[in-house]
Amino acid sequence: MTLPATRAGLDWSRAQVFLAAERASYIQRNPVSARLAEEARHHLLFGVPLHWMTDWGTPFALHVQSASGAQVTDADGHSLTDFCLGDTGAMFGHAPSPVATAIAAQATRGYTTMLATEDAGVVGRALSERFGLPMWQFAMSATDANRYIVRWIRAATGRSKILVFNGCYHGTIEDVFVDLVNEKPVQRSSLLGQVHDLTEHTVVVEFNDLPALEAALSKGDVACVLAEPAMTNIGMVLPQPGFWEAAQALMKRNGTLFVADETHTISTSPGGYTQALGLKPDAIVLGKPVGGGVPCAVYGMSAELAARAVRAKADAPPGHSGIGTTLTGNMLAMAAMRAALTEVITPAAYAHMLPLAERLANGIRELITHHRLPWCVTQVGARTEFQFTPTPPQNGTEADGILDGELEHLIHLGLLNRGVMITPFHNMMLVCPQTSEADVDRLLAALGEVVSEIVAR
Repeated sequence: MTLPATRAGLDWSRAQVFLAAERASYIQRNPVSARLAEEARHHLLFGVPLHWMTDWGTPFALHVQSASGAQVTDADGHSLTDFCLGDTGAMFGHAPSPVATAIAAQATRGYTTMLATEDAGVVGRALSERFGLPMWQFAMSATDANRYIVRWIRAATGRSKILVFNGCYHGTIEDVFVDLVNEKPVQRSSLLGQVHDLTEHTVVVEFNDLPALEAALSKGDVACVLAEPAMTNIGMVLPQPGFWEAAQALMKRNGTLFVADETHTISTSPGGYTQALGLKPDAIVLGKPVGGGVPCAVYGMSAELAARAVRAKADAPPGHSGIGTTLTGNMLAMAAMRAALTEVITPAAYAHMLPLAERLANGIRELITHHRLPWCVTQVGARTEFQFTPTPPQNGTEADGILDGELEHLIHLGLLNRGVMITPFHNMMLVCPQTSEADVDRLLAALGEVVSEIVAR
């Protein structure tokens, strides 16, 4: 049998024996999680609060007792070193002390009133200083923030179309679920309950493809490009040198606005990839970690876009704008964001995180070289990923082609049984301010053990 290219250098027969042993070990090690999973399945769809929680590849869902810093304690009392960090929600550590203190203080003063607080103004000023955009609004998630900024921009520009890059991820805003299949835009087949054709108002091109971007924008009907500065969710795809400079020039020439979704790429610097690389977006979206893991998100606008948005709202008939929810900007979230932005997401935090991420990336490279595997390592600041290809992918199609869910689950389960967690989707790892050199070395040792069990001899 011919193995997929992603499994080159591996002994798949040995890998299957290893997987069976790891599944048995997981079951033996986690009787409390097994019991809780059995109880939950009677009342929770798929047995978990969100069906994504079944994507870990474990025989049953791992249940968590507590999480602090870079450590998670599961229901059976095992201490796990966490490099998943809630897939970025806890990128600055679980339950960071300043955020926990702020939430505890706010808890006695109310959670939500649908009114402004002093914290809101402080957060807005901090975001403006950090990202260079003057005007900000809030949401409950990055999905909502992306949905709202797209709606504002469509209203402000009078254009209906948006452009995304193939394989992108911006939460569950419906407009982005359009893929390139055989170079043609196709609504994603896995999308549930979709009733209107997304391809009518969503344009999709490959990341790093300037000619395709130019051709799409030249028609003059694209309101905005919604993009991560570096793709992260289909596997990491970095921009080629000069891509964003040329792409931004194309947008400006064609009257298209640029929305930078920094939800994952905030791993780069306190001002995200935008500030680190000198990008000039018209709008920025940031979710997940901005409140230290408390559900909230933000989106900011340039002065010009803000003025156009205000005019659009003034010109619209009375009624619901389709933007915002009752809990948006609630008191608890504002307190959390104020603490996170002023005391947690700091230059000092990055000064600790970035060298550790380098240590991790270099350690994985050494492991790959030692075992002569055709893999590579890609890094965006404190975010590191190993990929099953000798050279990093350049676009979403290439990144999708090297995903191997079966191999990923095997590796992730092996790591979990050795006391280490990484993200269940592809092979992404984050370090946080509480991650130590010993934690990184623990991950490298565990990964070395797993790879040694499945590599061809």
